[in-house]
Amino acid sequence: MRQTILSVAYPLTPVGPDAVGGSEQILTLLDSALTKAGHESIVIAAEGSRVSGRLIPSPPAGRTLDDHERLRGQHAHQRLIAETLRRYSVDLVHMHSLDFHSYLPDSSIPILATLHLPPDWYPSWIFEHDRPNFYLNCVSSSQQKACPSSRQLLPYVPNGVPVRSFVAKSVRKDYVLGLGRICPEKGFHFALKAAKISGSKFLLAGEVFPYAGHLQYFEDEIKPHLDRKRQFIGPVGMARKRHLLSEARCLLVPSTVAETSSLVAMEALAAGTPVVAFPSGALPEIISHGRNGFVVKTVKEMAAAIDACGALDREECRRTAASRFCADQMAKRYFETYSTIIRNARTSWNEPVHSTSSWLVSW
Repeated sequence: MRQTILSVAYPLTPVGPDAVGGSEQILTLLDSALTKAGHESIVIAAEGSRVSGRLIPSPPAGRTLDDHERLRGQHAHQRLIAETLRRYSVDLVHMHSLDFHSYLPDSSIPILATLHLPPDWYPSWIFEHDRPNFYLNCVSSSQQKACPSSRQLLPYVPNGVPVRSFVAKSVRKDYVLGLGRICPEKGFHFALKAAKISGSKFLLAGEVFPYAGHLQYFEDEIKPHLDRKRQFIGPVGMARKRHLLSEARCLLVPSTVAETSSLVAMEALAAGTPVVAFPSGALPEIISHGRNGFVVKTVKEMAAAIDACGALDREECRRTAASRFCADQMAKRYFETYSTIIRNARTSWNEPVHSTSSWLVSW
């Protein structure tokens, strides 16, 4: 049955193939999959976003992403969601942003909110919200276990990446890679220190968003460690990201917060590149220690693991990604989730959906 899905992104960050944030990347993949499957995909996202379906643009963010800009973005999203629901016959709203609770629509239309960040980054009341046809889902087992008990919480849907697009016949080069948003919780200053200890060339690719804390982190913790062998190359698009991952000796993921998932780690494995990471959140679910990378606890252990990655089988990395992190599998799970929520809303069945046999078991 053809469905109309309204996906809602964070108000201040564009979505598209070159998106940096994990929630924006997942929304982009689902938008593309919905369109390819013949469904109608409508996306509310920042002006300048690139989508496969129909874009409803929200005003672009200003130069500084402060509380004023966040509030302005939330008000704009609230208005755009209401207008879109009046104009189109939407079957389900899929919300992907941290502040989704600030612009929940008033109607009883089914809502699925995917929690892309640690549960304690959201207000606790979302787990007790009594709005009809309102559901939450996580993206990993560790994230699900960290959530409070909730009737709204469905079985988690693991994230996925377009595995086949990262398979490339590239000549390996002797550098180590860091890739992602440049902010305190990503811990890239630890990666820089580990690369220096191991004597490795290190390339750090990513965007410094104009949040005050992010800009200060870059000035205080990143710039002082840069030199001829440790370089910051700024934001990269999808094509260059694939190239960098396929050529790197390994990817370093030194996150200091509980990662709910790690798309960049999955992408690295799809490219045949081992991953070295701290045991933060879901990262041990992605990395098989000693097979496709290493889970380490200190900067010194990270430095030693950089050298040990040369002995790992790159085909094993690719096999892991193909069997566990395929975007097509993720999309299939979400499509089935959409169908069950929509069907139950239409039949006005009041039991919590996740108690029925129709839900897929966690994988």
